[in-house]
Amino acid sequence: MEILGIGDRLRKLRISSKMSLKQVSERLGISVSSLSGYELNEKNPSYKNLLKLARLYSVSCDYLIGNEEHRTLDVSDLTDREIDSLAEIISLFKENKGK
Repeated sequence: MEILGIGDRLRKLRISSKMSLKQVSERLGISVSSLSGYELNEKNPSYKNLLKLARLYSVSCDYLIGNEEHRTLDVSDLTDREIDSLAEIISLFKENKGK
């Protein structure tokens, strides 16, 4: 299991989202230097900014601070039926992974 700090996680999430530091900072209303400081582990985001980052990248705050390895999906706009369908698909992937 790879252990990553918050900065490493933020950088990986930003890169996988194909966004620049400037794009993320503009979307969140924070300075590029603050965001860069977070990614370089030079400073920690405030609770407010941590929540903004988690929402932007669709992960939990726990994931960002290293308390869990699992990413989350935002299903708040989906119906119960759509959520159940996604759960079935995930179960199928997990079953096939073990084969």
